[in-house]
Amino acid sequence: MDLKFSEEDFAFQKEVREWIEDNLPPDMQNRIKQSPNGSGSREDHEYWQRKLYERGWAGVNWPKEYGGPEFTPTQRYLYDLEMARAHVPHVIAFGQNMVAPVIMAFGNQEQKDKYLPDILASRTWWCQGYSEPGAGSDLASLKMKADRDGDHYIVTGTKTWNTHGQWADMIFCLVRTSDEDIRQKGISFLLIDMQSPGIDVQPIITLDQPLEGYQEINMIHFQDVRVPVENRIGEEGKGWTYAKYLLEFERGNAYSHGLKAGLGNLKAIAAVEQDNGRPLMEDDTFKRRVAETEIAISAMEFTELRILSSLSAGKNVGPESSLLKCRGTELQMQLTELVLEATGYYAVPFSNPGPIKGLNIDPIGPDYAAPAAPGYFNTRKTAIYAGSNEVQRNIMAKMVLGL
Repeated sequence: MDLKFSEEDFAFQKEVREWIEDNLPPDMQNRIKQSPNGSGSREDHEYWQRKLYERGWAGVNWPKEYGGPEFTPTQRYLYDLEMARAHVPHVIAFGQNMVAPVIMAFGNQEQKDKYLPDILASRTWWCQGYSEPGAGSDLASLKMKADRDGDHYIVTGTKTWNTHGQWADMIFCLVRTSDEDIRQKGISFLLIDMQSPGIDVQPIITLDQPLEGYQEINMIHFQDVRVPVENRIGEEGKGWTYAKYLLEFERGNAYSHGLKAGLGNLKAIAAVEQDNGRPLMEDDTFKRRVAETEIAISAMEFTELRILSSLSAGKNVGPESSLLKCRGTELQMQLTELVLEATGYYAVPFSNPGPIKGLNIDPIGPDYAAPAAPGYFNTRKTAIYAGSNEVQRNIMAKMVLGL
């Protein structure tokens, strides 16, 4: 196993860093830093994704034949590290990183030609339609029906926790096309135009998003929505197979670069905030907790680098994606808890989001105070989405330990 970066790797890292400096507007960077969940406006994300597309860096995990930059695993790691360090608008994952790999692997040529170019160029905004009321981690219990009617499916039901569904042009959905003894066998994978008659998007206002402009998730109702059969990916009844494939991409992300950026933010806050007349970072108990977190992040980084070495040798991630998801999300929550504690009472008026464009009120406390509490509340979800951490531990127990 070789964990060393080459001179070519460092040159690439420098190229990415300089390109970000030349193309990321400072006001946009500040908005991302102040966001409770690291997100900006739709315009922020579309601007940045199109900049990446123009540079040839869109679809970083895409094969070259579909327009990807053909990064090596090491380049991808360093690219993500620099993007996290600069607080850029993150690429919305639902199109480029989730549904696109499914279309590449299981879609027909017409579907590839129709959807992939617009996804790569960020001309189409996607959202995900997996969870339902009563069907979350037990996703196979989903009930949204898709009844065949000639060349169409008639889709009726409800999907929930749809991130950015209010902005989406398309949604990829798991639907029930038949009732089987084994529930997974009756599920199909549909691509649905969000402008179709019968779709109603209702916002879900969460505790971390008390002001207009920060609403993130939705509940989407479908009533007799007509979806062309040609929008089905692969075979009818094989949607569960395609869904599991997609979840490997959702779970198998690298976390350490974002965690290291968050750790730097925590240390900066603790160096300024006072405790009995001295910086909080000088408090032995708090300093120990920060050190324990830093050690855990370093261990996470080396775990990812070992996986990176395996990927470079042509191996698959496998059940390690569940390990990354569990440990990465636990550390995300741990960091935001420490930031909340370090910020102290300035984090209490978290409904004041600070310097947002067009907001004619003064922020309360320092600029890092505004996102502290919303960030803490927002990261509670990370242990649940993409399969709860309890489910991921079951996967590891079965696939790694043979239990």
